[in-house]
Amino acid sequence: MSTESPLIQSMRTAVAAAPTDVPLRLHLAELLLGEGLSEAAVAEAAVALQHAPGDMGARTLMMRAMGLPAPAAEQPKPTPEKPRAQGPAPEAPAAPAPPTGFDWAAAENEVADAVPPRFVTPGPTSTAEAPLAADGRGDPRGAMAWEADTPGTVTLADVGGMEEIKERLEAAFLAPMRNPELGRLYGKSLRGGLLMYGPPGCGKTFIARAVAGELGASFMSVSINDVLDMWMGNSERNMHEVFETARRQAPCVLFLDEVDALGAKRSRMQHGGMRNTVNQLLTELDGVGGANEGVFVLAATNVPWDVDIALRRPGRLDRTLLVLPPDAPAREAILRYHLRDRPIESVDLGKLVKVTEDLSGADLAHLCESASERALLDSTRTGVVRMINMKDLLGAAKEIRPSTDPWFASARNVAMFANEGGVYDELLAYLKRKRKL
Repeated sequence: MSTESPLIQSMRTAVAAAPTDVPLRLHLAELLLGEGLSEAAVAEAAVALQHAPGDMGARTLMMRAMGLPAPAAEQPKPTPEKPRAQGPAPEAPAAPAPPTGFDWAAAENEVADAVPPRFVTPGPTSTAEAPLAADGRGDPRGAMAWEADTPGTVTLADVGGMEEIKERLEAAFLAPMRNPELGRLYGKSLRGGLLMYGPPGCGKTFIARAVAGELGASFMSVSINDVLDMWMGNSERNMHEVFETARRQAPCVLFLDEVDALGAKRSRMQHGGMRNTVNQLLTELDGVGGANEGVFVLAATNVPWDVDIALRRPGRLDRTLLVLPPDAPAREAILRYHLRDRPIESVDLGKLVKVTEDLSGADLAHLCESASERALLDSTRTGVVRMINMKDLLGAAKEIRPSTDPWFASARNVAMFANEGGVYDELLAYLKRKRKL
C-alpha cells in the first residue's frame, strides 16, 4: 500500500484549513492520483463536487480516478476547417466514441426533482420560507471593517426555536428601544449594551443580526482582526473610527465578536498597547455627551470569565444573555434549513431531532454535509444515484460528538467555584438540569 508523501501531507493540512477551496482540493486529488492512491483521489473529488456540483474538472478527475473515460462534455470537439477556394472538401472528422461507465447527465436528470415525500413528519405550509439556521451559516457575516450594512430583513422570527432567548431579548433590550418616546419620559437614553456568551457555534452572531432587523437598524460586525494594528496608536484610532462609523449610521447595532480578546482583563496584559486599546474601548462605550444615542452594542464571547469586569459595568455591557445549544424546535429548523436543497427522501425529522441533543448549530450543519458525502460517495462507487436517507443521517449523527462538551467542561468549574454575585446562575441551572455537574 502506498504511503503519502510529505507534499501530500502538506496539501492535506492546507485543505483542512480551507475546506471549501475547490481548486485546492482538486490539486490534492491530482497528487493522490499521481501517487496511485485512486480511492483517496475519488474521495477528495467527491467532496469537491459537493461544494461545486457543476465543476466539470472535478467530474473528469473523479472518472479518471475510477478508471472510467471522461464525460462526453469534456471530450474535445473537432474544430471545422475554413472552406478552401480550390480542391476537394476536407473529410469530416470521425465522431468520438460514446463514453461508457457512469452517465453524469442521466444522473443529474434522475435527481432533478426530489422524490416525495421528502420528510416523514409534516412540515410547514411553505418550505420556501424555512427558518434560517441558528448558527448563521445561511446568513453572511457583517460588512468589512468600518462599514455598516443597511437594515436587513432578518428578524428574530427567522431564528428557529430559542423562545426563551427571544423573550429575554424582547423584555430586557428590544421593547425599550422600540418605544423611544416612552423611554425619554422615564429618562432612559436610546442606547444599550448586551453581552452574549455560551459555547461556540450556537448562533450568537445570527442573533445579533436578527436584533438589528427587529430594530430596523444598520448592522456592523467587528472582530479583533478588524481593530488591532502592529503600529503604536493605530489600534486605538481604529477602535474610535469603528464607533464613529456606528454613530454616523445610527440607529446601528454594533456587534463586537470575540470581545474577550478585545477586552481581556487588563491586569493580565503585558503589552501596553493592548491595555491602551482596552481603555479606548471603555471610553467609546461610555459615549460622553450622549454620543452613543442610537448605537446598540452587542458583544459575544465564549469565555465571559476572561472579560474585563470594567466592560460589564452599568452603562456599558450591563446585560448578560446565555446562548445555549439549540433546543428541539431550533434543531428541527436548522436541520430543515440545511437539507432544503439536498436530494432527500423519507427523512424523519422528529427522530433525527431526538438523536442530536446537545449538538450546536454548527454541528448540525456538519451532520448534513457528512450525510450528503456518504450518499455521494456511495453513488459514485456503485454507479447508481440515490437520495440521502435516514441511514445516512443517523450514521453521520453517530460519528459526531458535540463540539460544546469541552466548553461545558471549563464552564462547569467557573459556575461552581467563581459565581460571584450570581453572574452564572443561569448557566449553573442548565448544568444541573442536564446533569453535567
